[in-house]
Amino acid sequence: MTLSEIASARLPGLPASAYGMAKRARAAGWERRAGMSRPRKAAGGGLEFSIELLPAEARAEIVRREGGNIEIDESTVAALTLRTDDSLSATERERRDARLHVLAMFDAFRREKGLTVRDARVLFSAGYTAGAMDTPEWVRNAISSLSWRTLESWRAILRDHGADALGLDRRGRPAILDKAADGKAKTVALAAIAKQEFLPAKDLGAYLQTRFEAELPSSLSVRTVQRARVQLEARNRNVLMKLRDPDGYRSKVEFAATNATFAAGLNDLWEFDASPADVMLKGKKRHSIYLAIDVWSRRTKITVTETPRADAVADLNRKCLLAWGVPNRIKTDQGSDFKAKATARLMTALGIEHEICDAYDPTSKGTVERAIGTFQHDLAICPGFIGHSVADRKKIENRKAFSRRLGMDEEQLFEVEMDLPEFQAWCDTWTDEIYGQRAHEGLRRSTPFLKAASWQGDVKRISQPEALNVLLAPIVGKNGIRTVTKKGIAIGREHYQTVAAWPGDEVFVRQDPTDLGRALVFSLDGETYLGDAICPPLAGLDPVEVAMRVKAAQKAHEKAGVAELRKEMRAIGPRDFMNATLGQARKKAATLTYLERPAAPYTTPAIEAAQEAVEASRPDVPAYTPEQRAQVSAAVVPMPTKRPAPQSTPEQRFRRAIEIEAQIERGEPVNMDDEVFLRGYRPSSEYKGWLRVFEQRGPGMFAG
Repeated sequence: MTLSEIASARLPGLPASAYGMAKRARAAGWERRAGMSRPRKAAGGGLEFSIELLPAEARAEIVRREGGNIEIDESTVAALTLRTDDSLSATERERRDARLHVLAMFDAFRREKGLTVRDARVLFSAGYTAGAMDTPEWVRNAISSLSWRTLESWRAILRDHGADALGLDRRGRPAILDKAADGKAKTVALAAIAKQEFLPAKDLGAYLQTRFEAELPSSLSVRTVQRARVQLEARNRNVLMKLRDPDGYRSKVEFAATNATFAAGLNDLWEFDASPADVMLKGKKRHSIYLAIDVWSRRTKITVTETPRADAVADLNRKCLLAWGVPNRIKTDQGSDFKAKATARLMTALGIEHEICDAYDPTSKGTVERAIGTFQHDLAICPGFIGHSVADRKKIENRKAFSRRLGMDEEQLFEVEMDLPEFQAWCDTWTDEIYGQRAHEGLRRSTPFLKAASWQGDVKRISQPEALNVLLAPIVGKNGIRTVTKKGIAIGREHYQTVAAWPGDEVFVRQDPTDLGRALVFSLDGETYLGDAICPPLAGLDPVEVAMRVKAAQKAHEKAGVAELRKEMRAIGPRDFMNATLGQARKKAATLTYLERPAAPYTTPAIEAAQEAVEASRPDVPAYTPEQRAQVSAAVVPMPTKRPAPQSTPEQRFRRAIEIEAQIERGEPVNMDDEVFLRGYRPSSEYKGWLRVFEQRGPGMFAG
């Protein structure tokens, strides 16, 4: 349009005179805009200007005057849209269908007006944005405004990539990182932002270009990396949270196993856990708490300790066992205090099943975890409360101005007033009177006290608490095993005298928690009580008197054995060992035969001279006549051939041995073969094994 035609059209936002339009064109530099003006084709000369230079409202008015309602063949549009046989999501499919509809409207507008694509796209986009086009509501909801550049981009996408590409919100083409290296670049980019959440886009792009130099273009822009990163983080939000913030993922995203911990009744399942208490006690120490909870009734018990250790677990077990009874199962984590040998030995002795949760999986014992959280929140009312986190602690510190807290120690800052016994008493009150009387949603608004009281079944209780004290007594050393020496049992730097075991024996030892001078001696498996061990200085006894009593008990114990051994020693003759050794050697040699190898005659002059001397000194013996040889042969008495001894079984050999021993005990004579057999058979492992069976079962073992 010429400047005169624009002025005469009286378009909104433009002057209505030719002079005014000329002034506007000079001020805006229309003539200098490349491709926006051309010489007028009609007579009169001058320039024609592209309608792209006109304001949007002026272009929209032109569309209205020309008639913006375009009739579109809906069947043609429907043939391109409303398809479901694709890999697009519902949102992408809706976006594709709306854009295809707009492109169909544009083609119809251009054909009806007889415009070039360049002129038609400017007028159509302006009319669409101004609402001059009769557009279906669902299309208008998806595309509220339109520019000619966006329209041209859609036409290029449809031409180069097909209709489905219009539904992708990536300017019609897959992201570079999605396709590079068969998707490996996308995985590496995701791993990079998972490892370093604050990695800048330019550094991420440099890293990817270094890893995939051949697959990625050298002109990879920062903006491309930023768009790809936004899409990766949106699509993999949960995965990234699990890698960046595992605790946040567990609390916000991971499906909660509601009511996954099942307890069939009272004392069916107990859960144990430990945690540092969010309160400071006197001495500037933050102690630890051990909490036990009965899952069915939600009853709790707490033990406070300066440091986590197995003794605290034993103390909490004792408190629960005496107050509640014996459970069927307990569940703990993999802490060294819960897996200690003392804890495992107690569970085995009481017949309690010990379940150990997987590492770093607090949800498997969520009941006790939740109880500890409730306890920690209730600590806010206690003096010395230091907050649940570093941020909470900072807020508490900021309650006092910096000038006031300068030089103030932690006890003054946090107003510490409680010591360990007072805090333990408060914990006991909390478990019994606060938490135990509080209504719980998990108990259907009942309290742990009422829930436990409603149990109608049996409760297993330990009738003798003293026996429990012995089971909970601390073991000495790491494993409680000690070897008795001539000085007794060494515990620390002291020696404990005992007659429950003898020097050389290995025993299992517990320290009496109420008497430092007394130790409890058990068999090596810890199941048989053997007696006590006493340290005279610590027990307040006379060391000489204790030593004399121990020696007397040892002498009495060994007296019977020594007398029997001396009797056997007298029965052993001075030549018995030599004869036994020679007899065994002959028996072994009798089973071997040496085959003579062919020999070549060997002689020397000295051997020949010696042989002549032997023959010269040999007396002449007349040879036997046939009659004499027959008489000698008839006089020889044939010896009976010795039958081979039948193969005997282990049972037969042991039975023969005890029969020989019975003959010896009765004083009956024993032949040489039986005596040799018995002396060689007694040291064998076969004899010792059968003897243990014979001592238990007696002669009845041969009944079968």
